[in-house]
Amino acid sequence: MQIGFVGLGIMGRPQALNLIKGGNKLMVWARRKESMQPLIDAGAAPGTSPKDVAANCDVTFTMVADTPDVQAVVLGPEGCIHGVKKGSVIADMSTISPNATKEIAAQLAAKGAEMLDAPVSGGEIGAVNGTLTIMVGGKPEVFEKVKPLFACMGKTITLVGGNGAGQVAKACNQIVVGVSIQAVSEALALAKRFGVDPAKVREALMGGFAGSKIMEIHGNRMISGDFKPGFKAKLHQKDMRIVMQAAEQLGMALPGAALFTQHLNALIGGGDGELDSSGIYKVIERMAK
Repeated sequence: MQIGFVGLGIMGRPQALNLIKGGNKLMVWARRKESMQPLIDAGAAPGTSPKDVAANCDVTFTMVADTPDVQAVVLGPEGCIHGVKKGSVIADMSTISPNATKEIAAQLAAKGAEMLDAPVSGGEIGAVNGTLTIMVGGKPEVFEKVKPLFACMGKTITLVGGNGAGQVAKACNQIVVGVSIQAVSEALALAKRFGVDPAKVREALMGGFAGSKIMEIHGNRMISGDFKPGFKAKLHQKDMRIVMQAAEQLGMALPGAALFTQHLNALIGGGDGELDSSGIYKVIERMAK
């Protein structure tokens, strides 16, 4: 089976490398030719466009930044849809709008092709280590076909439902992560304002119900002041925009998600969009003074 990969950024490049390490033949394409070189050096064949990749592959993965980017590489003039073969699969691992995902799936279906939406959680570290959490939307039989390939890139791989369900699960993930970052930021800022060592508070909380990956990893970032990105604030802002747009369409109130989004806006507005999203601690700390 020939595999394609479109989009070789901070996440896509290590994911594609893990597919090669899994013994798969790979064809790749990226907007920047220099992004393709590490994959070509590892044995991948270069494609000339997303259309070219899809025309030569049974399963093509896409991993790009936002909804318009997916629409461009799948539906654009040189998009996958113009080369895709009947019965082949486009598996989009980007985080985009659930509604846009359904529309793209419908257009691919009209060409006789299948689509899976398969957004991920785990950041760059998870992509490098092949330990991503992958949330999938699509037909069960298509999922089973592609699951061994997902296993090269991730550990927890769940079929959530039909097309768009993977993106809904990712939106839910980003709410939980974001509101948890908010809570940890407030807790550690409170400890500091009281003159109590935040590191000791974190240590104590890790032993109880307040213990979490967010407390463990991001709490440590907040205490040390090291906000080197695992997941950039500007990308988390993009994901929260998808969440809030969905809430508006559904007539739902998501107050915790909205508050976290506003603090991301403040962080990015202050010029810190390249920091890890846990950098909102800086915003909370400023308000605590």
